[in-house]
Amino acid sequence: MTQSPTAGFDLADMTWPPPPYQPPVPPRTGADGVRLFDGVTYATTPGFRPRLLDVRTPAGEGPFPAVVWIHGGGWLDGDRRYPPPTVPAELLHGAVLDAGLALVSIDYRHSLEAPFPAQLHDVKAAIRYVRAFAEVLGIDPDRIGIWGESAGGHLAALAGLVGPGSPDGAALEGAHGVGSGDTGVLAVVDWYGVSDLPSLAEHPMPPMPGADGFPDPYEALLGGTEAERPALARAASPVTYADGANPPPPFLLVHGTRDGLVPYSQSEVLARALEGAGGAVTLRPVDGADHIFLGSPDVGRIVTESVAFLAGHLGAGV
Repeated sequence: MTQSPTAGFDLADMTWPPPPYQPPVPPRTGADGVRLFDGVTYATTPGFRPRLLDVRTPAGEGPFPAVVWIHGGGWLDGDRRYPPPTVPAELLHGAVLDAGLALVSIDYRHSLEAPFPAQLHDVKAAIRYVRAFAEVLGIDPDRIGIWGESAGGHLAALAGLVGPGSPDGAALEGAHGVGSGDTGVLAVVDWYGVSDLPSLAEHPMPPMPGADGFPDPYEALLGGTEAERPALARAASPVTYADGANPPPPFLLVHGTRDGLVPYSQSEVLARALEGAGGAVTLRPVDGADHIFLGSPDVGRIVTESVAFLAGHLGAGV
């Protein structure tokens, strides 16, 4: 007998339209006791791929402070599962978990799916989701930090600085996924992120082998017309909001001094703005390193310092 395609489903439980997020399902637990919530849908929008996150929590009793990790890729590419090629995933994940921190790795809409502020809306939605389901995930909702690299560093800085009291704060918070709630973070690590988009108009993109026809990442992020782009660039720049968080959370900025893609001066500008706002900021140059720390022999030390910064400000082990 042919089984009905609806066998095993309770049609009474089906709703339309589907909910804008899905609660976490029970995690997988590894032999080392680390728990993994894999591919959790934290936000949906009709016509777009679901936004997913992974959560890793250390072995032992929680709740644990958590770090939200945001991947790079010029806002055009990238995947929550893969750090930059200079930073092995095992190194990143292991350092975070060994410090007693949970790791939340998120995807977000790329710029050709939707221009800014869609990417920030997704980051904010992920933070709201983690807080809403903190008990299930084994996370302390009052101890959340954020860490990103390149495009993800830009978004991490924005997430740390943009709040309800910021210019256009409500519009930048968004209402995706869990539609409302606190999106504040206690600490920010920004690896070689863009902080002042208008000044990058004066910094031509370096030639990239095999990138013929690759869209300009800044134009793709901002959208709009050429006449609208300067105002859009200011709205997408972390320096615009540096004095609006009263005071801003502690920042660690790590940047290669020979970065040919995002100049080191971008982190210098943000550091000055944060200091002017009374914020605690550490600017760590990586001497001679290009983008993604290419050319640096100290990537392990950079990871260790970044994790220690977050663990200290989030009270890991307390």
